Amino acid sequence: MTNKKTKPERQEPAGEQRPVKQKSERLPPFKAGLPALQTALLNWYSAHARAFVWRAENVPPYVTLVAEIMLQQTQTTRVQEKLPEFLELFPNVQSLAAADNASIIRAWSGMGYNNRALRLRDCARAIVGKHAGIVPDEHEALLALPGIGPYTAAALCAFAFHQDIAVLDVNIRRVYSRLFWRMEHSDQTAAVQLVDRLAHKVFPRGRSAAWHQALMDLGATVCIAFRPRCEACALSIHCASAFRITPRRPEKKKEAGFQGTPNRIWRGKIVEILRNSDDGKWCDSSKVLQLIMPPALFSAAPESETRIWLHKIVRGLERDGLLEVKQSGRTDEKFHIRLRVRDG
Repeated sequence: MTNKKTKPERQEPAGEQRPVKQKSERLPPFKAGLPALQTALLNWYSAHARAFVWRAENVPPYVTLVAEIMLQQTQTTRVQEKLPEFLELFPNVQSLAAADNASIIRAWSGMGYNNRALRLRDCARAIVGKHAGIVPDEHEALLALPGIGPYTAAALCAFAFHQDIAVLDVNIRRVYSRLFWRMEHSDQTAAVQLVDRLAHKVFPRGRSAAWHQALMDLGATVCIAFRPRCEACALSIHCASAFRITPRRPEKKKEAGFQGTPNRIWRGKIVEILRNSDDGKWCDSSKVLQLIMPPALFSAAPESETRIWLHKIVRGLERDGLLEVKQSGRTDEKFHIRLRVRDG
């Protein structure tokens, strides 16, 4: 299959969690019995569920698809705000499939990680071309779509089509790890294989959507990453780690950057400049530097070094299909850029 993502799509912003080596590969016993735990979580969710646009009754699978792609690396509050605006521009699979690169990138304003916008549009085109414009309800068919990985495929099956399937992202893995195994530090999780096996056994059949949304809400509001609120948790009597976790910051990933700022931030700034510029007009590289960098920061490095760095960033955006580049001199240091309209 092509364009298939294997890494978790929802990621912790602060760094990577550390898997804990388990003494046994057996699944843990359930302290108060699985039915009691299931009832406790679902009752808590009934009283404390967060209200989101994509959780309303009878939401079309297309809306669930768009929401899940947006939620991969964007906060829920931002998606709650941007999703209705996006759906006004692209109300169905067909309208999204027909969008050119520049239109979809402009519509993605404020969401970050602009590549997701193009992958979502390409996904819509595959749905139109291979599935007559209908979002498929089979797990394997979803996995074959561009930009759809294991989490998103399972989420669509559970939330859009109400199928009995385990849904796993980093937050659900964290909750499961603490609930069923003894975690000493806040940045620890159980081994991935163990959590995966457990996940397929513990969710109540016929309630997969509510169960996994409950886990997400619990992880977002109570069993939070750094300092879990065990005193407020409805599952504390069932939890192997309750009141025992010591907060510890996860190790931060080292990112390539310039002047102390990750390149992904610079990429986003460049796209935002072009998104807000006159439609279709070329922007000179010197102007781009002036707009993205404060004068003090711009003067902190030799101009030639800064321009070479900018050219590398721009070429990366070009390879990703976000920009068009036009050289305006004999060297790589001078060029013009604009949002890419064509798909190629």
